[in-house]
Amino acid sequence: MHAETFYYDNKIVRNFTIATIIWGVIGLLVGIWVAFSLVFPEMNLTPWLTFGRLRALHTNGAIFAFVGNAIFAGVYYSLPRLLKTPMASKLLSNINFWGWQLIIVSAVATLPFGITGSKEYAELEWPIDIGIALVWVAFGVNMFWTILKRRERHLYVAIWFYIATFVTVTVLHVVNNLELPISAFKSYSIFAGVQDALVQWWYGHNAVAFFLTTPVLGLMYYFVPKAANRPVYSYRLSIVHFWALIFIYIWAGPHHLLYTSLPDWAQSLGTVFSIMLIFPSWGGMINGLLTLRGAWDKVRDSAVLKFFVIAITAYGMSTLEGPLLSLKNINAIAHYTDWIPAHVHIGTLGWNGFMIFGIIYWLMPKMYKTSLFSEKLANAHFWIGTTGILFWALPMYVSGWTQSLMWKEFNPDGTLVYGNFLETVTQLIPLYATRAIGGSLYVVGMLIMVYNVIKTVASGSFQAEEEASAPALAKDWKAPKNDYWHRLIERKPVQLMVFATIAILIGGIVEIVPTIMVKSNIPTIEDVKPYTALELEGRDLYIREACNACHSQMVRPFRSEVARYGEYSKAGEFVYDHPFLWGSKRTGPDLHRVGGKYPHSWHYKHMVQPTSMSAGSIMPTYEWLATNELDTELLSKKLQAMQTLGVPYSDEYIANADAHLMAQAEEIAADLSKDLGQEVSPKEEMVALIAYLQRLGIDIKGEHSEHVKATTAGGTLTAEK
Repeated sequence: MHAETFYYDNKIVRNFTIATIIWGVIGLLVGIWVAFSLVFPEMNLTPWLTFGRLRALHTNGAIFAFVGNAIFAGVYYSLPRLLKTPMASKLLSNINFWGWQLIIVSAVATLPFGITGSKEYAELEWPIDIGIALVWVAFGVNMFWTILKRRERHLYVAIWFYIATFVTVTVLHVVNNLELPISAFKSYSIFAGVQDALVQWWYGHNAVAFFLTTPVLGLMYYFVPKAANRPVYSYRLSIVHFWALIFIYIWAGPHHLLYTSLPDWAQSLGTVFSIMLIFPSWGGMINGLLTLRGAWDKVRDSAVLKFFVIAITAYGMSTLEGPLLSLKNINAIAHYTDWIPAHVHIGTLGWNGFMIFGIIYWLMPKMYKTSLFSEKLANAHFWIGTTGILFWALPMYVSGWTQSLMWKEFNPDGTLVYGNFLETVTQLIPLYATRAIGGSLYVVGMLIMVYNVIKTVASGSFQAEEEASAPALAKDWKAPKNDYWHRLIERKPVQLMVFATIAILIGGIVEIVPTIMVKSNIPTIEDVKPYTALELEGRDLYIREACNACHSQMVRPFRSEVARYGEYSKAGEFVYDHPFLWGSKRTGPDLHRVGGKYPHSWHYKHMVQPTSMSAGSIMPTYEWLATNELDTELLSKKLQAMQTLGVPYSDEYIANADAHLMAQAEEIAADLSKDLGQEVSPKEEMVALIAYLQRLGIDIKGEHSEHVKATTAGGTLTAEK
């Protein structure tokens, strides 16, 4: 059959690769700043340089800017070559590229300034979420259009992973970001409390699964065989790996919520499927490593293959550790400690980072028709980066174990040995310093790569359009007899997409729908009332400052936690929380029972200067809360939105919300002025935040301190029957 000539577009691949390098360095430099700010709290220089705000910027930068751009680069290079056709639309490719960079810039322009939805890995506000959806759809249309005009009949395993990534990320992004807009920069999740937590961690876990794992596995199946010049070890193992992985992964989200107020049946499902994940995950690792059989001599000499070997090994270690962490007895030790960031960064720095570095070192010389400038520098990057990972992760494992042991230790008389949470924090500072040094080493390796790539590019000539040829698909082609059954699926991309979609929807539907539809899953508590207008404004300030990045609001039913914080948290206490704020890390103590624990003046002094109340604290100062005037312009819209979402605010209360807010604020301000010996304005942001903190956890307490009784009475709510 006559071969047709066509051209691969290397320009879009180059653009995404350069963006990967630039955003990778920037995102990880923010991470270093965040890490050092836990050692030197004075680095929290301004509101937009505080730990909480920058942490979200770092995680979004690492996931969506660094890894995201690398995924697009790898797909735009591998997909056309596997299909023997150029990408269907250069216009859609460019929309994908520039749209994605605009989204990243939007994150930089919003997150440091407190414009956030607060959900882990989904902090960006609703207009940006819509932008993400549009760009992602442009990518998907371009990908499927290219698949449909292919010259290769069978779809290679990498493409299966690309398809599953597209459909799953689409579903995850849409469902988790269902929110009610208040303004251009503010929205509330339509889900509340326990339901919101389940939806968020169904998304959060599977963002790791289907953004940081499945597309990178697709890249592994393409670039590792290419770099080693070896075929994939096992075709049948890749089939089992793919289908088992995408079906099982989607169920595992609840393991992030063990021992919380999530119904036990959902927790158990998450645990069972998490353990099952070991098998397909290790099947993928084995397939990747054994692809290098017969090529181990090359590994010794090739920096690219060294990066790939450590990346695949880190994938295997992470996907063993994750299921083990989902066992309740291990989770009881690990959750809310630094063990979890250690686990996450083995995956991010080892699996994602090293796979990306290997691809860049292999890809750039190919596109510039030259050889890598310096194999020695690439090897230096490898060893420095590996050392950086060890210096990052090992101290955090030790830190996590230290936290758990100290939090749970009792004296013979039944009292906590370390009753002051700060005693734990001060023990960890040397470990935090070591972690920051490890991150710095990792970035030093990246800077070596930047130099190496620049010199490589300078020595070559960029091939923007790469010529290729292949015959068109034969229209009268018939499948051979006794053809392997999976070939039937591979030849039909739409059918493959439908089957993949069904596989990933089952778990989500089984876990989420009953939690939302069956009322008995979230028992109501009569004493739990909606937040007052002032408390709601304070809660939004709490979200703006990302306090939940360091403080949880979930007292688990452990003896140590009840002794330290008070009565364990109940599902019915969170029914008016849009969004939920359970947190995922305790750099500071849990706050769910902090209401009434301290007088207003303690909170005021603690926010203005944390060390004045807690010597040795590493918490940032928030003195601007005492000078900023509370903006209540959106108050009525916020209350109306909450009413729409089912929070029982009466029309009368909403109509007089400003008066209710001011009445409660004046009581708190008067109390503060008396205790502090200085005039405190009721219009300060600090007053609203204190109102929220003093409300936390008091609805089901048997006894309320007098100042809490007085200052919550100013905003009595009336529900319409």
